[in-house]
Amino acid sequence: MALVTESKKSCAVNPLKMSQPLGASYAFMGLESCMPVMHGSQGCTSFGLVLLVRHFKEAIPLQTTAMNEATTIMGGFDNVEKAVLNIRSRTKPQVIAICSTGLTETKGDDVEGYLKLIRQKHAEALGDTALVYVSTPDYVGAFQDGWARAVEAIVRTLAEPGLATVPGRVALLPGCHLSPGDVEELREIVESFGLEPWVVPDVAGSLDGHIPEDWLGTTLGGTPLRQLRALGSAQHALAFGEQMRPAAERLQAQCGVPFTLFDRLTGLAATDALIVELARLSGRPVPAKLRRQRSQLVDAMLDGHFHFGNVRIALGAEPDLLWSAGSFLVEMGAELVACVTTTHSPLLAKMPAGEVLIGDLEDLERLAQAADADLLMTHSHGRQASERLGRPLFRLGIPMFDRIGNAHVVHVGYRGTRSFVYAVGNLLMEQIAHHGPGDWPLPAASLAAVAQVGGPPAEAHLPAHIPRLQRPPPAADHVAEASA
Repeated sequence: MALVTESKKSCAVNPLKMSQPLGASYAFMGLESCMPVMHGSQGCTSFGLVLLVRHFKEAIPLQTTAMNEATTIMGGFDNVEKAVLNIRSRTKPQVIAICSTGLTETKGDDVEGYLKLIRQKHAEALGDTALVYVSTPDYVGAFQDGWARAVEAIVRTLAEPGLATVPGRVALLPGCHLSPGDVEELREIVESFGLEPWVVPDVAGSLDGHIPEDWLGTTLGGTPLRQLRALGSAQHALAFGEQMRPAAERLQAQCGVPFTLFDRLTGLAATDALIVELARLSGRPVPAKLRRQRSQLVDAMLDGHFHFGNVRIALGAEPDLLWSAGSFLVEMGAELVACVTTTHSPLLAKMPAGEVLIGDLEDLERLAQAADADLLMTHSHGRQASERLGRPLFRLGIPMFDRIGNAHVVHVGYRGTRSFVYAVGNLLMEQIAHHGPGDWPLPAASLAAVAQVGGPPAEAHLPAHIPRLQRPPPAADHVAEASA
């Protein structure tokens, strides 16, 4: 059991966490033909837009209601109305998803009421475009909380109750700690059992770095609106990450879909639990390719445990990512000497560490230095701490703006866990000191002898045949003892 504490500093020096509106916007980007909108000032939206563009290296659709001083005081109805109508007329999305910011939350805008009035006034103009709203004040919570609230709002607003169950259809509810590559890996695993996965939200379909045939002003892929409305027809729901519990519970209460929650998918035992559940749902044996992948993971863990043993790691991440990565690192023999996260979660008290601090990257750097950590793990903003401490940095989470291919990183399932072992293990191997010629200097007598003859020869000639060194004969008394 870990002691969970919260930093009492007046401000965050080097922030670890990101805001709720950004997490919600990221979730909405996993819906097909969707336009996420931040109800707030232009600056809030610009910051989130730049961060996601730098991480994914892709065009990110994100709009704003562009609130200013006057509209904030008088109320934001006119701005929301103009934004919704302009987006509808220009890009014709299937979904317009709005999340609040600290500015409009402080004012107390009734956005749900605004949207109902807008729908009444402009029913013909809006057509069949769905409107979704989620409350995400950025002065509380973190990125993970915004994602969780957004997915719950999607289920609450769009999932229709009373639908007949379709055997073999499985709803997948991934948390924000899973990359598009992770989501794609999960889809392939589920499909290998003959099941039909419906992913909500499906960032693997929209942010996987593909080039569309035609330009679109909205998201380039993801979960279509028809699937969102028919989500209640799923036979079962699989939620990944503690953050997805509210959305899974909402789907069960609203549509009667039972669910199973997996708190992590990185690790041998964690993946085994998923495979057993899929075999139960499908009634099929585990495919041979998954059995081989499991064997490969066991071998990779055997190869890597030499390098993980007793390594002291300082880890900073969102709660679900902290739990997933940290638990597996401990299983590999490492020690978590510093754990820093962004927001509260039931998993924090279960962390295999002495303490978990809700703080920033300055706290992580301070704890890592005090504990003499061998390795730092956090997102790209941890690079300065890595340089100051002289310790390697393994980049984990969002944002990673100084690396490419972030959408395709896979750390879940047998193959993803194997890749995680190799990536971390290779980084640790790079820190091993290797011997060179300078490690065996010539003795002083040898150097003096070379100096007497005017330095080393310019050329060295070896004979064609080098005779074998003859060993001296054994002493007479030794031979006599051996004969006796």
